[in-house]
Amino acid sequence: MAQALIEAARRWLDAGRPAVAVAVQRCRGSVPREAGTRMLVAADEVLGTIGGGHLEWQAIADARALLAGGGAPFVQHIALGPTLGQCCGGALDLRFATLADDDPADWPLPAPRFALQLYGAGHVGRAIARLLAGIDCRVQWIDERECEFPAEALPPHIERVCVEPVHAEVALAPPGAYYLVLTHSHDLDLAITQAILQRADFGWFGLIGSRTKRARFEHRLRDRGFADALIEGMVCPIGLPGIVGKEPEVIAVAVVAQLLQHSARRLTDAPSKLAERADADGIGQTSSD
Repeated sequence: MAQALIEAARRWLDAGRPAVAVAVQRCRGSVPREAGTRMLVAADEVLGTIGGGHLEWQAIADARALLAGGGAPFVQHIALGPTLGQCCGGALDLRFATLADDDPADWPLPAPRFALQLYGAGHVGRAIARLLAGIDCRVQWIDERECEFPAEALPPHIERVCVEPVHAEVALAPPGAYYLVLTHSHDLDLAITQAILQRADFGWFGLIGSRTKRARFEHRLRDRGFADALIEGMVCPIGLPGIVGKEPEVIAVAVVAQLLQHSARRLTDAPSKLAERADADGIGQTSSD
């Protein structure tokens, strides 16, 4: 996680621990990690990864050589095929700098894949939170029961929120947020669902449950005046099709994969949607006057 790596780098810097930050500065073609990815290398420890394999092994050796010999930051251009004999076929620039020359305070965080409000700290909620701990996203994990949250500390990008009534938190989410509702109570699930649909600006909304639960919720929501087009945006049951199993860990894998798939599709679709909007608004078109 980028945030966790930044915090580790700050601790090392404050403690005066010698280390080198290895950053993917630019990349072209097929490469193991994207630009902005960093790895911290000390004489006896490595945090983070720039993709593993021969590339990372050589980068660690070069970073430790910089640590041992001192010197200024430098950039290394690597064509993965000709330089390292790898099959990726891409190329990248790696920047090597000691923490004294690459202050973690200046590291930009990558944009999160999504901002998620996760409702419910039961077995499935805990399994999902464990998977999201290693993913660049922003999570508000919400439950009215303090005792249901795990005792161990959460990573910085997962915020534990113990509050009542929980559905009031929906109003605090950013536009386009993702919502995942899996509480211990169907009535509470319905209250949260209503709050989400009333906002009508969710990027993705998933509700745990069977097709029977969905049908009951649809009926109640229609009775309360919600339009069919809005209700159809609710994903229930949740999880990628084809991943079978009711164990919390299996459900969590299927759901997190679904979140990642949707967020990737949204990023891919964004340029084309912008172009469609520009066409509709006449942006970039020559006047016929």
